[in-house]
Amino acid sequence: MKSSIIKSYVSEYHFYAIFNFSEPISKIILDRVTMAAPPKPTRIGLAGLAVMGQNLALNIAEKGFPVSVYNRSTSKVDETVERAKKEGDLPLYGFHDPESFVKSIQKPRVIIMLVKAGSPVDQTIKTLSAYLEKGDCIIDGGNEWYENTERREKAMAELGLLYLGMGVSGGEEGARNGISLTPGGSFEAFKSIEDILLKVAAQVPDSGPCVTYIGKGGSGNFVKMVHNGIEYGDMQLIAEAYDVLKSVGKLSNEELRSVFAEWNKGELLSFLIEITADIFGIKDDKGEGYLVDKVLDKTGMKGTGKWTVQQAADLSVAAPTIASSLDARFLSGLKEERVEAAKVFKAGGFWDILTGQVVDKKQLIDDVRQALYASKICSYAQGMNLIRAKSIQKGWDLKLRELARIWKGGCIIQSVFLGRIKKAYDRNPDLASLLVDPEFAKEIIERQSAWRRVVCLAISSGISTPGMSSSLAYFDTYRRGRLPANLVQAQRDYFGAHTYERVDVEGSFHTEWFKIARQCKN
Repeated sequence: MKSSIIKSYVSEYHFYAIFNFSEPISKIILDRVTMAAPPKPTRIGLAGLAVMGQNLALNIAEKGFPVSVYNRSTSKVDETVERAKKEGDLPLYGFHDPESFVKSIQKPRVIIMLVKAGSPVDQTIKTLSAYLEKGDCIIDGGNEWYENTERREKAMAELGLLYLGMGVSGGEEGARNGISLTPGGSFEAFKSIEDILLKVAAQVPDSGPCVTYIGKGGSGNFVKMVHNGIEYGDMQLIAEAYDVLKSVGKLSNEELRSVFAEWNKGELLSFLIEITADIFGIKDDKGEGYLVDKVLDKTGMKGTGKWTVQQAADLSVAAPTIASSLDARFLSGLKEERVEAAKVFKAGGFWDILTGQVVDKKQLIDDVRQALYASKICSYAQGMNLIRAKSIQKGWDLKLRELARIWKGGCIIQSVFLGRIKKAYDRNPDLASLLVDPEFAKEIIERQSAWRRVVCLAISSGISTPGMSSSLAYFDTYRRGRLPANLVQAQRDYFGAHTYERVDVEGSFHTEWFKIARQCKN
């Protein structure tokens, strides 16, 4: 008996099963998983169901907005649908093919993509746009390069489609329970989803939902990129505080947990300080001791920190704290080389200068807290200056106080500190730098002695603190009315006739330095 195939179609949203009858009759092969059809078109669609996408979809559904979900890997669709059932029978509907997914959404359709940046975004757009109609909207929620967003917005406009590039920050927890969002691009596209974003964003009691329309073009992605750069700086500074306390102060993990937990009750209260305290308290479930001591000292990255530093260079904005945090990650990646280098310098007579060193633990803990806070001011000043410079270049008219407001909750850098930054820009929207805000300036002056003590102690102890050191150098450079840059410019004019300006006479000048120097020698 020859094989025969019978296809049974239940509905557009239900499954069809393929029955393959042969001698003997084979098992039933399931081609599509049963999916309950929404009672009416859903409010929004979400494509891309990795950790962030899945949790954001559940967040949207929990806020009362029926959502259709799609993923190229169908197992992720099934997993999300199952979670929606378990977490309160949420109005979430899964689809295994892009056509039925798009058609299930109410018109004009709004679809959020949460897929890997780059070509996967272009491929997803190509797949979905085949079924979209004029007036429909696509929102990219990934960590995308801002110029790609601007390119895609123009391409979508030619097809009659709206496009939005939206930064999404907060990790798995934020995506599920309240996130920080930076939508930029088509204002019309933003208005089509504003009601949803206001609900799924983190809610901060004194300042509202952590979302605002950022501006035109790729501004939303650019702001999210700088957020990540600031995040790099924050994490590096915290790691340096840990290193000094552990290596010089000899604090145990339990003592470190207690210190960071205490810091999280004051001016350093933040998500990153909170999770750092948690990390120090976690025991290793695969052996003795604490888990943090078993983690390989090799930090990964996905590119946004590097983009931030590249943009700072392109715009001639000094961002040494952020740059040093990136360099620290590069150096951490040289694990094998560092292990060999440690042997070389130990064999070469580089003794352990920490041996026998005694410090006042209480004083050290307080000094490090103050150094961390002062360095943090410098890092955020650099990030905000970069955003402002790009806003001026592109004509985005970004509001720095609004960015500080929406970062107060939901995102990785959320902190009480950002509320103080918002107040600084409320006082003066055109503030040249956070360093010269009266409140921050006062705090840096009060903390600079402790800051210098920590950096000097680290240097004398052979402990690298690139973030704290570069922050201090940034502050010391910025606060000086006269720098040795005059010599550098004279050198440039000497060998390259690049000219120079004078402090006493207006105009551009060039001196025949070589000829004069030769005459003097003769």
